[in-house]
Amino acid sequence: MIDRLNAIEKRYDEIEKELAKPEVISDIKKMTELSKERTNLEKTVEVYKKYKKVLSDIEEAKELAHDKDMAEFAKEELAKGEEEKNDIESELEILLIPHDPNDEKNVIVEIRGAAGGDEANIFAGDLFDMYSRYASNEGWKIEVLNAVEGAAGGYAQIEFMVKGEGVYSKLKYESGAHRVQRVPSTESQGRVHTSTATVLVMPEAEEFDFELDESEVRIDITRSSGCGGQGVNTTDSAVRLTHIPTGIIVYSQTERSQIKNKELAFKVLKTRLYDLKLREQEEKEAAERKVKIGTGDRSEKIRTYNYPQNRITDHRIGYTSMNLDRVMDSGDMNDLIEALINADLKRKLEESGK
Repeated sequence: MIDRLNAIEKRYDEIEKELAKPEVISDIKKMTELSKERTNLEKTVEVYKKYKKVLSDIEEAKELAHDKDMAEFAKEELAKGEEEKNDIESELEILLIPHDPNDEKNVIVEIRGAAGGDEANIFAGDLFDMYSRYASNEGWKIEVLNAVEGAAGGYAQIEFMVKGEGVYSKLKYESGAHRVQRVPSTESQGRVHTSTATVLVMPEAEEFDFELDESEVRIDITRSSGCGGQGVNTTDSAVRLTHIPTGIIVYSQTERSQIKNKELAFKVLKTRLYDLKLREQEEKEAAERKVKIGTGDRSEKIRTYNYPQNRITDHRIGYTSMNLDRVMDSGDMNDLIEALINADLKRKLEESGK
């Protein structure tokens, strides 16, 4: 552990020197990359310096123990130092777990109604409301990028951006199939139905994350359709982008301005391509897959929302709570998200042999 910490401290010092160089200051891309790397290392270096100070204090206490007049004081200081040393070592073990560089990013979330027809779309709308309330609780902002409303309510598909501090670090566990068990409003005989909606959470692609060759993108301008207001529906403002190499299609119609819709569509396309790049990297790194909570695949059933029993169950970590009403109505997801983060941390510690 000490060798790794020394290497991190050395790298941190190197970055500090690099950031002071005129040629780096004038290179925005290089400056951004180094600043991000420094931020990721800063906390570890800070705690390591504190750790070295504690080790030094322990050695001084051991020296004082040889002095009869200071022996009792030295004994107390030594006990205090050893306790602090153990606490800091535990903190360093966690800090040395590889940091996900996307954790501090905003995200783009896509929710689709899946199996269950109208009820699946209604549930997709309920999930959107749940995430909106959770985001509000966290002080985050939500911006709808595209929405296709369901005939009976909810959404056949909705894409939205969540902006705020550490958004991806908390929402990254939400990708997968969400299953609901309840009596639909259209059910006349009171039978419980099972429906599903899929969620995909993608870290927002920032300027230097992914370079898109716009010559590989076909741009089509169409008339907006569906709900959105008279002004939206009567102008040719909707934008559809097709990324020719991958076949990925992105559609944006929420804004009255064609320029704004085009801007939003390109933001979503870049994020989708960046997410594709990340998934390809993860598939190559088998060890990384072992420490993830679930695969992040939309087909993986991750959670069940059972309304008759007021129960929410996350199948990946065996988490069950009888507070479904609070989760859905108030966005009270803190316990669930914390359980997922802790399970992920535990697996990573086991993987690293700690």
